[in-house]
Amino acid sequence: MTSAARARPRPGTPGKRVARDAAVKAALDVVRGREDLIARRANDPVEFVHRHRARADRELVALLAASCAFGNVKAIRLKLAELLDRVGPRPARAADDPEALTARLLGFKHRVFRGEDLAKLLVGARRVQRAAGSLGAAFQRELARVDRTRSDEEPEARVREALASFCDLIRAEGGLPRAGQVDPTGRRGPSHLLSDPRAGSGAKRLLLFLRWMVRPADGIDLGLWKVSAQRLLVPVDVHIHKLARNLGLTRRRDLSWRTSVEITRALARFDPEDPTRYDFSLCHMGMVQRCPSRPDAARCEGCGVQPVCVHWQRAKKAS
Repeated sequence: MTSAARARPRPGTPGKRVARDAAVKAALDVVRGREDLIARRANDPVEFVHRHRARADRELVALLAASCAFGNVKAIRLKLAELLDRVGPRPARAADDPEALTARLLGFKHRVFRGEDLAKLLVGARRVQRAAGSLGAAFQRELARVDRTRSDEEPEARVREALASFCDLIRAEGGLPRAGQVDPTGRRGPSHLLSDPRAGSGAKRLLLFLRWMVRPADGIDLGLWKVSAQRLLVPVDVHIHKLARNLGLTRRRDLSWRTSVEITRALARFDPEDPTRYDFSLCHMGMVQRCPSRPDAARCEGCGVQPVCVHWQRAKKAS
């Protein structure tokens, strides 16, 4: 074997992975660079957070919006508009009066959630907020405690426990049942409001809330909390999951916490300081493209990551 042949990276070697990472990162940078973030924001639940100026209101609206963010995005936005109209222009002030807030939300329904469930979420979050000074301070305190007492665990596991403890505080203050439990009426909706990261779920809505609060302000995320963006994990929904598989960032088939960790670690190779920076653009691209699991000329037309999609690369090799 010649020295030149030995120098060429073989499939699966570090050299080939570096080249592959460089190509994927370049494609992602192009996608993010051409994205009209403000236009996209107008069709995203995070838009409701930006309508408020007070920090306390922004935190509460972000928690509400993220907690309701599953299903069709158009339906989510319609329901959030109705919900926040009922709550009023100052959510923090409204949450200081539980009886009046519950009355305002009577009759509201979004999927498995009812108005009284969301009132408890708001009231619980507001009480935690008032006790700690902000929701950010409460989360930072939990994260610092977990980092101190569980220093032998992986960083992602410590974030998971801090999120779970943070949710425990809100549930206890608002009177919400623990995740997976039924309330006295036999409904599971109230316990579904806040995910249970300890159970291994992807906790997509909680990670979305965390990203909004932590990432530096860029027109989408707000950078309200003093937590390093390095600690963030990608909130994995079906769109991100399909794109991540098509880009070779994961081979996992489930939307679990382990899948989120795997995708985040892959993206950290592109930007270790801010691994979730591509999340918003990729999610919206996935919704527009309806990213398939095989090459589809019609659906893949115009997709910015098509050149590095594993399916298209295989098809090219086979032709």
